[in-house]
Amino acid sequence: MSYAHPEYLVDTEWVTNHLNDPNVRIIESDEDPLLYSIGHIPGAVQVDWFSTLQHPLRRDFLTKETFEEVASKLGITNDTTVVFYGDKSNWFACYALWLFQYYGHQNVKIMNGGRTKWEQENRPLVKEVPSYPATTYKAKTADKSIRAFRDDIFKQMEAKKPLVDVRSPKEYSGELTHMPNYPQEGATRGGHIPGAVSIPWAQAVNEADSTFKSAEELKALYESRNVKPDGEIIAYCRIGERSSLTWFVLKYLLGYPTVKNYDGSWTEWGNLVDAPIEK
Repeated sequence: MSYAHPEYLVDTEWVTNHLNDPNVRIIESDEDPLLYSIGHIPGAVQVDWFSTLQHPLRRDFLTKETFEEVASKLGITNDTTVVFYGDKSNWFACYALWLFQYYGHQNVKIMNGGRTKWEQENRPLVKEVPSYPATTYKAKTADKSIRAFRDDIFKQMEAKKPLVDVRSPKEYSGELTHMPNYPQEGATRGGHIPGAVSIPWAQAVNEADSTFKSAEELKALYESRNVKPDGEIIAYCRIGERSSLTWFVLKYLLGYPTVKNYDGSWTEWGNLVDAPIEK
């Protein structure tokens, strides 16, 4: 059994062979934004999830117009193949890919294994920050079909459709309400959305090199918890970054047709007045 959409995944060798390809833009997106300056893949640009991808005032993403500016400054055209990689088994690389897809960019890929695998193989890292000629990027209208909002969660709960909680077991049980060292991820209540199954994101990747597990292993993991291809699935975590990895796995590696990422996640639900919670 192979991945449903293997074209969304490339290995480190593929990236090495395309370092000088003008039609490819490599983007590093990390949880720790300082990693890029310590050393990055030659030619890679940085997209920081917090300072680049978030709206400066509202709790939302950057606007379509700002997204166009960001892509244009990075020298990305509507036809550029964009390859994302990062730390933490590609959490934020998947988040950045998801957001690029939200604004209609189709040619996107994840470098399997991210920074971890690149470093393990002693491939080159540079400190030089590249610059590319600016383009005139045109984004599409936001694709709401891959994003869930809180009203969607209420409907999903009532219909008893699958909700996948990808956080750690202690967050799911409500034992942990605040993530240490993550001040922006606080919630006044602990627990999980009623009916959600616990499938921590980390179960989808190999611990040794941060690559994704095989299609067989992934199918067994999700189907054993009754998360199957038929019907609509919503994944969530605390701010939507770990769940974007699960979204990527379900949508592209397993080929589930309708998967949404609830980026409001627990920091919205755990602070929401009158929202039901289970422990």
